[in-house]
Amino acid sequence: MRVNKITVAALAVAAGLSLTACQNDDTTSRSNSSAAPASPSSDGGSAQGTAKGSPAKDSAAKDSPAKDSAAKDSSEGRGTIAGTGSNKGGKIGKCRTDELEVTAVDNTIEGDPGGTVVVEFTNGGGRDCAISGYAGVDLKTSAGSLSAKRTGEPVNRTVLKDGESVAFAITYPVNDSGGSGVRITGLVVTPPDETKSVSLNWPGAATLPVTDGSGSPVKVGPIGSAGQGG
Repeated sequence: MRVNKITVAALAVAAGLSLTACQNDDTTSRSNSSAAPASPSSDGGSAQGTAKGSPAKDSAAKDSPAKDSAAKDSSEGRGTIAGTGSNKGGKIGKCRTDELEVTAVDNTIEGDPGGTVVVEFTNGGGRDCAISGYAGVDLKTSAGSLSAKRTGEPVNRTVLKDGESVAFAITYPVNDSGGSGVRITGLVVTPPDETKSVSLNWPGAATLPVTDGSGSPVKVGPIGSAGQGG
């Protein structure tokens, strides 16, 4: 009987140990089972953040051409304004003295009752400019300065592109009196609507006849009155 009791007791201990081991296994299994979803959740969160970040970068990249386009437009706008050198707002400004190359040549035709000098304005300002009206013309003479009188012909507005020219005529009486007359020493020309003058050598006859003081014998025509069929 004692042997049987010992055997039964041993079996009971073994059964208890087996039951404890099974419980521990279940606990470990449940613990691992509850912890497992945490890892995918964490990894998934990280991946989702990156995915959201990528479209944002892509969007910024897409926005970049627009900025480049705006910058280009701005640059073109500045080009349109620096160029400026051109004409602001599409308006053509008047020709300035400093933009004009001024020359004078004798254009007297044999048989004409008087002499003619043609003065030419050439646009060298790098932009289109407008010119119209009468230029100021003064002859430097041995008797002082002599201002030319306007002929009274109608005026026309002329737009000169860079490098283009326009001319007008100065007419004067030829000294055929046999006397020394009034010696001409120079020519001063002032473009229309300008105050700055240009001094030139006089290319015409050397003298004018002496007048009775009733008025200037020298006449000036409007811009465009000579050359180009004028």
